[in-house]
Amino acid sequence: MACGDPLDLVEADRLYSRTTPAYDGIGKVYMGRQISQVMGHLGAGWLDRSKREQEERTDLLVEMMSLKPNEVVADIGSGTGYFSLRLAKRVPEGGVVAVDIQPEMNAILEEKAESQGVTNIKTILGTITDTKIPAETVDVVLFVDAYHEFSHPWEMKRSLMKALKPGGRVVLVEYRAEDPDVMIKPHHKMAESQALLEFEAAGFEWIRTMDDLPQQHVLIFEKPVRNQDVDG
Repeated sequence: MACGDPLDLVEADRLYSRTTPAYDGIGKVYMGRQISQVMGHLGAGWLDRSKREQEERTDLLVEMMSLKPNEVVADIGSGTGYFSLRLAKRVPEGGVVAVDIQPEMNAILEEKAESQGVTNIKTILGTITDTKIPAETVDVVLFVDAYHEFSHPWEMKRSLMKALKPGGRVVLVEYRAEDPDVMIKPHHKMAESQALLEFEAAGFEWIRTMDDLPQQHVLIFEKPVRNQDVDG
């Protein structure tokens, strides 16, 4: 059943419930987790802060992705392009598909890419339920501190399952909820167990978890070569 069909939307709605909104949440619950509020384009400066590489070891994260020069990477929730621009250098024969639902963010990235002479980044204006990436066109999907903000995570995972090539991988980066020393708002963090629950229910296969970064988990999932259309 294709996502977007009336019956499919009814099934999706059953996956969500409502609760009293937390100060950093929206009151919508998915698989036991309250979805967080979204950081809008007015917070773009925080994404590009000068100390980000030192605080998060973003350089190490890019190394950990082990990208091949000809791969196509989808940067979901790409924002100002902090990672898209760095990834583009690693895939000179492939490219980066930068997806955001805020046109202001895409405009910032496009201006940066043009000023830096980067030509292998394509921006896409997605929706809250669809990345708008054509089927089986990307090798790697990257989420950096973005997935927890998705108001429709089930629909987005369905969209990404279709966008990935068979055997393609998902790199999920989230602040560690298990660590009280990670000073991030509670609903902007995610436990490894919660991430496994949500992605495995959607049909992705867990490969490994890496905790080499100072504050974040890096979970690697894979789209099965023979994928069945699984709800979750």
